Amino acid sequence: MSVVTLVSGGLDSTLVAYLAKEEGLFIHPLFVNYGQRALERELRACKRAMTKLSLNNLEIANLAGYGALIRSGLTDSSQHIIEDAFTPGRNMLFLLVASAHAFKVGAEAVSIGLLHEETALFPDQTSGFLREAESLIGRIMGRQIRVLAPLASFHKDEVIALARMKGIEGTYSCHMGDEEPCGNCIACNEFKIEEA
Repeated sequence: MSVVTLVSGGLDSTLVAYLAKEEGLFIHPLFVNYGQRALERELRACKRAMTKLSLNNLEIANLAGYGALIRSGLTDSSQHIIEDAFTPGRNMLFLLVASAHAFKVGAEAVSIGLLHEETALFPDQTSGFLREAESLIGRIMGRQIRVLAPLASFHKDEVIALARMKGIEGTYSCHMGDEEPCGNCIACNEFKIEEA
């Protein structure tokens, strides 16, 4: 089976790519530039991770205009990194672009690094969203493209433990985009909550 794997340079999506490689899937890694503040560091970490996995076919979707239009704490430094973090439609955008790419390259599935539904902060991080997205994608593509969330049964502490076991390092998971993780954004706070 071949799969378009959404990769961001963060721990979750990097682990998804590692697991897909271990399963022997043919991986089409896809990084989405949606105008995020952390673009530069995310992309650098993503390229390092894909090189380590010998995945030399990383594609970059340049959708920076989305972040300019749909401004949030993730895309606009004048907004609050936590209070304004919700970026409406972001995960649907990711899945739609990944599915269109899957259609073109003949992949049967797309994968996204969403965690257990108990950790969801936004409506596009739930199992219901994933089911409905898969149904909609099938309708608009004219063929079934599976939507996979390999980490959907995991909490962050389990992701961290599994990533350590597999020797994954050098990822970047801060929404601010500074050299040192801010320790305050949603991505950074996930690590604090799970380590407590």
